Amino acid sequence: MRPRKIPQRKCVACQEMMPKKELIRIVRSPQGEITIDLSGKKPGRGAYLCGKVSCFKLAKKSKAFERALKVPVSADIYDRLEEDFIRAEDEFQASKELQDDDDDGE
Repeated sequence: MRPRKIPQRKCVACQEMMPKKELIRIVRSPQGEITIDLSGKKPGRGAYLCGKVSCFKLAKKSKAFERALKVPVSADIYDRLEEDFIRAEDEFQASKELQDDDDDGE
């Protein structure tokens, strides 16, 4: 049996290709709401970002979300996303470590 193909995505800030599960997804819902999607399954247009605050700041500075999500993103949305990102970063790192432990156990 062939090994399973791991989906790759590119960070919108640093342009580094990584496995999809190692990136945090920012999604624009069909209603136009921009949020962080830790499950990676919410409907809408997505942009992927490394789990680093430095990458978030670079994306904010270069307006990478506007290009990736194809809508203008206001400063207050960036501020809200930054707060959510910092909160989600800890949760994301914890789930990644749990996943690594599960992979080691096989």
